[in-house]
Amino acid sequence: MSSDISCAVCGSREKLMRCSRCKSKIYCSREHQKKDWKEHRAECAKLALTLEKSSMPKEGSSESEILNSLPEVLTPHIDFDKTSTERALKSAKHAMPISGENIVHPKKSSVKDFPEISFKQNPWNVKEQRKDLDEICRNVIQDMDDYGVCVVDNFLGEEKGKAVLFEVLQMYTKGVFKDGQLVSSRGSGDLKTIRGDQITWIDGKEESCPNIQQLISQVDAVVKTANKMANTSKLGMYNINGRTKAMVACYPGLGSHYVKHVDNPNRDGRCITAIYYLNLNWNVKKSGGLLRIFPEGWLGDKVADIEPLFDRLLFFWSDRRNPHEVQPAYDTRYAITLWYFDAREREEACWRYEKERNS
Repeated sequence: MSSDISCAVCGSREKLMRCSRCKSKIYCSREHQKKDWKEHRAECAKLALTLEKSSMPKEGSSESEILNSLPEVLTPHIDFDKTSTERALKSAKHAMPISGENIVHPKKSSVKDFPEISFKQNPWNVKEQRKDLDEICRNVIQDMDDYGVCVVDNFLGEEKGKAVLFEVLQMYTKGVFKDGQLVSSRGSGDLKTIRGDQITWIDGKEESCPNIQQLISQVDAVVKTANKMANTSKLGMYNINGRTKAMVACYPGLGSHYVKHVDNPNRDGRCITAIYYLNLNWNVKKSGGLLRIFPEGWLGDKVADIEPLFDRLLFFWSDRRNPHEVQPAYDTRYAITLWYFDAREREEACWRYEKERNS
């Protein structure tokens, strides 16, 4: 945990926990939280109200209830309301904006024209390795059907994964990362209470990113192949013919996080989210940064907790079936995200956009 984080009362850096309501003040015990409550109360109420309104407010809670209630729990991560997925989805307001310049367009709308895989050392260009691709695709199809989530570990291998990480670190050193934004401008003044990551977009064709290009092409291969396979069930319902550019993200530690949200709450065309993690020797107990997914249809309060481990590739449905959050990270955390489009939904979204713009 970062040495800059300490208890607001005694300065201790041991067993720290965060105020569960405002997600701002840090304490080493509940006793010290109570001791500081008289001073912290007004600030906590304002921060909590902003956070509740701009992210996932409790259904039925009034403003007076939020302002007057005492935080009851200290938690080492963001502890959101334990309502059902259905209720949570109704208040999912924010998502990552996907603008025109960050979209890779195929030449035609047919899935057969999805950009072909072409990189210098295709790991699936021989018969034995092709079997690996087919096995990954079958696992993706099955897990997305059963859980809406699929994890693929050791995706590139250590050597290639480190080469991708090196290129990301070079970009970060050059200062090209900018604060992540939201679809809605509401609450933009308190953006860091919603998401604390820094991002940059790349298309994989940059001369300085040949290894990232290979990663993108390899993920493309999985999605393209799985979408075309027989008996694809839910995945086969989509006509995946394009994707976004790659969003390279850095959570710079110090408790940076992303509150519970849905990637595609407004039917903008994204059907699959793919995230590749680049964090060597990551210890989630020490460094946080857990991705928690609340998949639709899971019984009780079950969640999918995904540790952002090095060379791990994650797939999940982008729409309201999978609200998720990035819990506070206390060390620098890197990931690369791609969103894949369903042709029909994307076309409808573009039509709605043009209609609104011209009205």
